[in-house]
Amino acid sequence: MRPARDKEPVKLFLSGDVMTGRGIDQVLPHPCDHRIHEPWLLDARAYVGLAEEVNGPIPRPVRFDYVWGESLGLLEQLAPDGRIINLETAVTVSENYWPDKGINYRMHPANIPLLAAARIDIAALANNHVLDWGYSGLIETLASLEQAGIAFAGAGRNRAEAQRPAVLALAGRGRVLVFSCGLPSSGIPEEWRAAEEKPGVFLLPDLSGRSLRRLADRIAAARKPGDLVVVSIHWGGNWGFAVSPEQRTFAHRLVDEAGVDLVHGHSSHHPKGLEVYREKLIIYGCGDLVNDYEGIGGQERYRSDLSLMYFVRLMPATGRLADLRMAPMRMRNFRLHRADREEGRWLEVTLNREGGIFGTEVILAEDGLLNLRCR
Repeated sequence: MRPARDKEPVKLFLSGDVMTGRGIDQVLPHPCDHRIHEPWLLDARAYVGLAEEVNGPIPRPVRFDYVWGESLGLLEQLAPDGRIINLETAVTVSENYWPDKGINYRMHPANIPLLAAARIDIAALANNHVLDWGYSGLIETLASLEQAGIAFAGAGRNRAEAQRPAVLALAGRGRVLVFSCGLPSSGIPEEWRAAEEKPGVFLLPDLSGRSLRRLADRIAAARKPGDLVVVSIHWGGNWGFAVSPEQRTFAHRLVDEAGVDLVHGHSSHHPKGLEVYREKLIIYGCGDLVNDYEGIGGQERYRSDLSLMYFVRLMPATGRLADLRMAPMRMRNFRLHRADREEGRWLEVTLNREGGIFGTEVILAEDGLLNLRCR
């Protein structure tokens, strides 16, 4: 007998950083001005050239669904109820770039159909690139997402908007609340913190008990009976597999004291170890999903060309993890492709090495997906 609808697991797709600016924006139908303000490159088109040197020509302009490539088939096949990404790019034509920041990502608002092509529901915005083009760029980013029908959390026109959750309504099965916050350890400037009458991001100063209570209070104020809660948190550096004791303690306290059902961590450009704590999933670092790093050397041992799509199923009454399947992907010619068996094995070995301390392991199945198991 088929279980009642309200007993079926809630299925979510999660990803780490989706960076659709700079080189990616330049191959889309409506690129921004190619001039950038980096200490090493001054033309965003140079990143296209680096990718083409390694993997051959990229057609221009590409269709809006081009970048997603073979990920679209997986999304259709696994049919999540909601699709959540960390959007690490301003969507704006603002010229008010944040000075002395080094890297400033933006995508032209006319290219927002790229997100619609993957039917993204929610964009987490509390990250270190959403204000790359100033406060005017942030305001335009929010308006662009609103016009596209994409909910957002973690940034806003004021503190109240930045701290409110994005809501995913599940027909007849309650809601999923997604809170987005960031830490200075990810590179978010202190000046970006939203205030009562000032645009900005939901920035936690640290991983202290006070920060936990601040976030827990927001969750308690918004949560209704039957809601599931996801905290999407941008923390830590770009490279390195280590998870600090402070991060682990904070994630555990989110579960124990704030009632969080899933911790969606990101900032690292590569996947980190996974943990299941009190039957709740903690992703310490999702890794990038979309970026323009092809041809950029220096961090090859982390295989930033490889990424994971996370497909999570949560039990609706308890938020307990039912299962996690991950699709190994590879970025080539600015397009997502299914990783081959050898690349999938590399991710399997890496996740098992890094997840060992947390008591988790993953197994590469015949269908090419990685399945999480707890020891």
